[in-house]
Amino acid sequence: MTTPQTAQTPESAGGLDRYFKISERGSSLRQELRGGTTTFFTMAYIVVLNPLIIGTVPDADGRVLGVPQVAAVTCLVAAVLTILMGVVGRYPFALATGLGLNAFVTFSVASQMSWADAMGLVVLEGLVIALLVLVGLRTVIFNAIPMELKTAISVGIGLFIALIGLVDAGFVRRIPDAAGTTVPLQLGAGGQLQGWPTVVFVVGLLVTAVLVVRRTRGAILLGIVVTTVLAIAAEALFDIGPSFIAPGQTNPTGWSLNVPAMPDQVFDLPDLSLLGDFSLFGGFARVGVVAAVLLVFTLMLADFFDTMGTVVGVGQEADLLDEEGRLPGADAVLLVDSLAAVAGGAASASSATTYIESAAGVGDGARTGLASVVTGVLFLGALLVTPLVSVVPFEAASPALVIVGFLLLTQIRNIDFSDYAIAIPAFLTIVLMPFTYSITNGIGAGFVSYAVLKTSQGRARDVSPLLWVIAVLFLVYFAIDPIERALVG
Repeated sequence: MTTPQTAQTPESAGGLDRYFKISERGSSLRQELRGGTTTFFTMAYIVVLNPLIIGTVPDADGRVLGVPQVAAVTCLVAAVLTILMGVVGRYPFALATGLGLNAFVTFSVASQMSWADAMGLVVLEGLVIALLVLVGLRTVIFNAIPMELKTAISVGIGLFIALIGLVDAGFVRRIPDAAGTTVPLQLGAGGQLQGWPTVVFVVGLLVTAVLVVRRTRGAILLGIVVTTVLAIAAEALFDIGPSFIAPGQTNPTGWSLNVPAMPDQVFDLPDLSLLGDFSLFGGFARVGVVAAVLLVFTLMLADFFDTMGTVVGVGQEADLLDEEGRLPGADAVLLVDSLAAVAGGAASASSATTYIESAAGVGDGARTGLASVVTGVLFLGALLVTPLVSVVPFEAASPALVIVGFLLLTQIRNIDFSDYAIAIPAFLTIVLMPFTYSITNGIGAGFVSYAVLKTSQGRARDVSPLLWVIAVLFLVYFAIDPIERALVG
């Protein structure tokens, strides 16, 4: 690392240097510019992936948000909040819609209500976290949840995201009920891999994996770009067409979501019509108070602990932590992160959070908030090229989902499977997310089983009072149908 003495160059001197503490942290203007650019290209894949998750799935009322619209608000939220993190937090942390969080909002929240109602719960989640930061309760909550369960949540979300990627690409498919079998899933169409889109997905998965193995900067984004180019070439050569032709008429070997072809225009003004399209308390009317509170809590839990881990991990890599392993001025960082959740919900982009990909910019020299300002400005520029998102079919973007799932899965090594009282709850958390297609179910099963198993060992006191409250709430959540029947009866 460059020492403060050698970092005092003319390019980093002056008010900018003093405000961001560039020289004090052993950096330079050139390092911050390079690091911020690296972070952008490392996490820019979210501009493609978030629309494919949030913008393509209908809510309980059948409404779809749309890929171009979600791409635009994804860029805008990432840009504004990352710049805010740089100016207020003054650390090299970038923010954007959280993968895993967006899957939860899509498949566990919007499936029960309208998109406006679901995004209202996201806004509430961000407001609750902001309040917790302001009153200093974040440490109490952080210590209440066993680290192994926090890890299991990330691992389970990883498997869930990977399954979504495999299904979206058509590599794994549901067996029609008419098949007369109890097996729910199969390989490809009819139990076989068929069609050029599947070939594109497989090649894209291998290409992305190679880039990740070789530690290539921007590996996931590069993988999406390379696979999309391959998809465009395949469509031009073989005229494959879409998978959906008309109601009741499909092409099992066609492209999903988009038919890859060069767009009529690359640059266009962004469609920001989703801004402000949320209902703060609409979700409570749709699913009931208990269910809505549990959904908000689940969002808060995933968002809150993911941020804490990211901030500490990236801060440690940048040598920004103090002797006790704490980040000086962390309250400002956590406050901006909570506001990012509010902004993400208010813009219908889903909850935004601090990105672990910020470590890529740190590895390239970033040490201050100036790097975050650079990253945010680049996201502003990306607003003008959102038409490119409509080029990408599921088969080209899904390899990234599978690889992101793998990266989240690697955290499983931090779970102590020799202690069954924690291993079984962790296991249930992990497997029930993909097996029930619900992140909430996995988290709830983990918390409830942890409290029960600790009690069976005569160690009920190891379970914090807060965790007991959470476990009871999840019991109510799982038993909501018989409870409602009993109350009505």
